[in-house]
Amino acid sequence: MSDINIAEMFIWYVAFLFSFTAHEASHALAAMKGGDLTAYHGGQVTLNPIPHILRSPFGTVLVPIFSFVMAGWMIGWASAPYDPQWAAKYPRRAAWMAAAGPAANFLIFSVAFILIKIGLASGVFLKPEVFNFTGIVVGNAGIWSGLAKLLSVFLMLNLLLLVFNLLPVPPLDGSGVITLFMSEQTAFKFTNFLSQPMYSFLGIVIAWRILPYIFGPIWIIVLTLLYGGA
Repeated sequence: MSDINIAEMFIWYVAFLFSFTAHEASHALAAMKGGDLTAYHGGQVTLNPIPHILRSPFGTVLVPIFSFVMAGWMIGWASAPYDPQWAAKYPRRAAWMAAAGPAANFLIFSVAFILIKIGLASGVFLKPEVFNFTGIVVGNAGIWSGLAKLLSVFLMLNLLLLVFNLLPVPPLDGSGVITLFMSEQTAFKFTNFLSQPMYSFLGIVIAWRILPYIFGPIWIIVLTLLYGGA
C-alpha cells in the first residue's frame, strides 16, 4: 500500500468514525431525553468514539479497514442500545430517537457543504475533472488538498448515511421516523408488525436495491447546488 493510500485511509477513517459516532451518540442522547437511560448507562451519549468502538469493534474497525483495502472506500456499522419496552410504550419518543441519528448526519453534511462552498468562492478549492468519494472538490495546493479530500468524504458519506437510513424499511431509522406521521395506536401496531427478524433481513435487501435510484437524483441536485448548472 502506497503512502498516498495510507493517507487516504486515515482521512476516510477520521470521517467514518466521527460520522458514525455522531449518528449513534445522537440516538443515545434522544433516548436519554425521552426517558430511556439504556444507552446513557452504556456510555454511548458521547462523541468519544471509544465506547462505540467497544460496542461494535467488527463494524467500526475491521470492516471499514478491510473494505478500504479491498475497494478504496469504507463501509461499516455501529449501534446504540435502547429498551424495546420503552420504545413500545412511547412510540413517539422512539420515533424521535430514530430521527436523531440521520439528523446528525444531515448536520455534518450541511457543515461540509458550506465549507466547500466557501472554499470554492475563495479559490482554495477547485472543481475536479472527475467526481468521486474523495474528489467532490480538489485543493489548489498543499494543506488545501488534504482538507478538500476530508470534506469530500464527509459530504458524500453523510449524504449517503442520511438517505440510506431514512429509507422507511426495517431495521433502518426511516421505519421508526415514519411513525411520527401516525397516531400512537397505529405506530404501535406498525412497530410490532415490523419487529419480526425476517422483515429486518428483507428490509436491508430492499434498501440496497432501491438506494441507487433514490440517491442518484439527490446527488445530482447536490452537485448542481455546488457548481450551478455546469
